[in-house]
Amino acid sequence: MKKWFIAFAGLLLTVTLAGCGSQTVATTNGGKITESAYYSSLKGTSSGKQVLQQMILNKVLEKQYGSNVSKSAVNKQFNTYKSQYGSSFKSVLSQSGMTESSLKTEIRSNLLLKEAVKDNVTVTDAQLKKQFKSYEPKVTVAHILVSKKSTAQTIISDLKDTKKSNLTSEFTKLAKKYSTDTATKNKGGKLSAFDSTDTSLDSTFKKAAFKLSTDEYTATPVKTQYGYHVILMLKNPGKGTIKEHKAELKKQIIDNDMNDSTVLHNVVAKVLKKGNVSIKDNDLKNILSDYLSTSSSSKSSSSSK
Repeated sequence: MKKWFIAFAGLLLTVTLAGCGSQTVATTNGGKITESAYYSSLKGTSSGKQVLQQMILNKVLEKQYGSNVSKSAVNKQFNTYKSQYGSSFKSVLSQSGMTESSLKTEIRSNLLLKEAVKDNVTVTDAQLKKQFKSYEPKVTVAHILVSKKSTAQTIISDLKDTKKSNLTSEFTKLAKKYSTDTATKNKGGKLSAFDSTDTSLDSTFKKAAFKLSTDEYTATPVKTQYGYHVILMLKNPGKGTIKEHKAELKKQIIDNDMNDSTVLHNVVAKVLKKGNVSIKDNDLKNILSDYLSTSSSSKSSSSSK
């Protein structure tokens, strides 16, 4: 699957291939480089072709789904990335050869593509049932991380002697006393809410957490690559039924489709065909042949409309 279909899979060149002429791009003591010469050279490279492909796709996506993606939605995702990287955000952008503006452009492109996937993919009952098997709704937990199993067992013993009404306050005290997780120990070990799609937490940790009901804690230490955890469930709404979580299940399936090259290929082909794309440069006339040819249109995913 070409990287220009998936945001952040690869950086796109920020050049404009349109409107090239005799205007000078650069001068040297050996002569000048014109826009037309630059264009002729660039269009023969894979990077140049990818830029044109992305520009075409963005145009047709904007036409078909632009009204579905608000500026606030772009800013919300942008701020999420900014928050995740914290003080290193600017250096990460710089190392990636991006600016805040180009990142927002990438985010918008990805959100537009997601709208196209939602519009061109039918989520079946079978897919919902399959997704529900591994589904867990958002839960909120607190944890105490220690390096020794014996220390974790001591913490669990202290909790066993604590009244249920005092459990959270006692856990908070123990977290401040024992936890080696400096990011959470002074917050009673509390973590941000997470569900089964979370990829930041250890899978063993999540599996142990999802087994707990509200106000329950792990009866034995939970070992991960970081050490030994004692986990307290602060809020678990329960798994419920497929019907109750249908919207969230659909969202998760669409998110999975955004990483499925076959689904994306089919969706992009449909979007481009609706866009009435016409390539005027004969040297680039086959640039979209993988998506606009008859053979491409015959391909279909089991989940595509």
